Amino acid sequence: MKFSKRHFAKTITWRIIGTLDTLLLSWYISGDLAIGMKMGAFEMITKMVLYYIHERVWFKSKIKSSNKRHILKTFSWRGVGTLDTIILGWLISGNPLTGLKIGGAEVVTKMLLYFGHEKLWYRINYGLDRRIERQRLNNLKN
Repeated sequence: MKFSKRHFAKTITWRIIGTLDTLLLSWYISGDLAIGMKMGAFEMITKMVLYYIHERVWFKSKIKSSNKRHILKTFSWRGVGTLDTIILGWLISGNPLTGLKIGGAEVVTKMLLYFGHEKLWYRINYGLDRRIERQRLNNLKN
């Protein structure tokens, strides 16, 4: 798999947002700051790996419509992310219901946060040197 500075940067920015959300929700739902901190720490690792892979797969997508693409990406990522959260929540808290509650709460918060993150990154050309060059050439032709 080829390294992409854009996908790496998106992974980092999303993970900061996602980790804070997970930490706060886990703490609130479990009532235990230690569980929130452990969830944030473990998810930082698992989600960065999973997110980077998700980005590489979606980069090859032929879907051009930005809204359709963002919505589909949001749902596919949330499926992967929620499953990871439920499993980690169960393992860390020792209670499968706690894992389900944390995962369930994140379905709402993370989808809204992720959609906004995607819309922002869609407008940023960072790491898209070929796109920038094509835009410059098109502007010169016109």
